[in-house]
Amino acid sequence: METINVTIWNEYLHETRNPRVQAIYPEGIHRAIAKGLEPLGDFAIRTATLAEPEHGLSAAVLEQTDVLLWWGHVAHDQVSEKVVEQVQLQVLSGMGLIVLHSGHYAKIFKRLMGTFCSLKWREAGERERLWNLRPDHPILQGIPEYIELREEEMYGERFDIPEPDELLMISWFQGGEVFRSACTWTRGHGRIFYFRPGHETYPTYYNPHVLRILANACGWARRRVRLDVTQAPHSQPLEPLPREAQ
Repeated sequence: METINVTIWNEYLHETRNPRVQAIYPEGIHRAIAKGLEPLGDFAIRTATLAEPEHGLSAAVLEQTDVLLWWGHVAHDQVSEKVVEQVQLQVLSGMGLIVLHSGHYAKIFKRLMGTFCSLKWREAGERERLWNLRPDHPILQGIPEYIELREEEMYGERFDIPEPDELLMISWFQGGEVFRSACTWTRGHGRIFYFRPGHETYPTYYNPHVLRILANACGWARRRVRLDVTQAPHSQPLEPLPREAQ
């Protein structure tokens, strides 16, 4: 298989403002994920952040990206509409998109889902158990029957998303809630994967099972085609038509 060009996007705000987050992710969530993915596949990885020109997601960068990972939380409203439109176009034309944790409220995810993507939440450091519903699926290859995270933020149903094409994992939380935590969709020619764990105050992105899921998802979602979806060309007939039809 060819090298997969991966771009990891992160707001990179919590890590610069919150000492607790900085202690867990001193180089940022994006770089922690990048370092975790490097040994798990044939990846060419770049990172991008909110503060960079065009948020690090210029048309040229996106054109070279096979799969984009997106982590956002407190600055969804600061992401420019131009960048959102460019990402949407790339997904529709074949680029993969992996949306992480609080990225459920990202402009790009809500646009592609066509819903508010709202949910219940609670930050109480409670245990999360993610049940593997599809051990046959490429994204869950090598993943056990369940993953247990000692501390995570709770997300609870109802999760306002379209019916997933595939539901891969469901979470149970110590407080009693459940959540659809690993879901896939196809939009246009691109594949989308939403994966719930990853609150910034917990070391979730060092968990080997979480990293394996993300690596597998990069392989599953990677760009397979590059099609121009913006044109509606007038088409000439391949065969002669009756005169009255011309």
